[in-house]
Amino acid sequence: MSVRDLIPWGRNNGNQVPSLLRDDDRDPFLSLHREVNRLFDDAFRGFGLPSFGKASAVGGGWPSVEISDTEKEIKVTAEVPGLEEKDIEVLLNDGVLTLKGEKRSESEDKDRQFSERYYGRFERRIPLGVEVKEDQVDATFRNGVLTVTLPKTEKAQSQVKRIPITS
Repeated sequence: MSVRDLIPWGRNNGNQVPSLLRDDDRDPFLSLHREVNRLFDDAFRGFGLPSFGKASAVGGGWPSVEISDTEKEIKVTAEVPGLEEKDIEVLLNDGVLTLKGEKRSESEDKDRQFSERYYGRFERRIPLGVEVKEDQVDATFRNGVLTVTLPKTEKAQSQVKRIPITS
């Protein structure tokens, strides 16, 4: 066996040449598709809109929330790292829970070249869909996690109807 046999483009009588492109880059349509996606991602990044080509943390809605709905209450948990209680406002109006606030940069670093961190104002509206006891709503904040507990009214609890499943 010669060293020439170990070189992939050295086989097949030298007909195959090395390529710096991936296999899908050789297809002009796939390459065009990728470039158009990149163009739209770059254009919409400045507006805070979601990315077309990949999942975006900011685009999916910030802050990220987790909602649990039981027979007695609705619990909304939001991750707001880097914020304090004074930076967040929780509102309840016409069956919609609103989380608002602003995340500011800790420093005025003029020499910063690149940052993937999110700064700025945010507002997240969550429609509840059921009546809640507005005077008993509780919000707690600990370790960058905001938890809002919304107890349901008796009317909302009685409207839940369990439907049996038959085969």
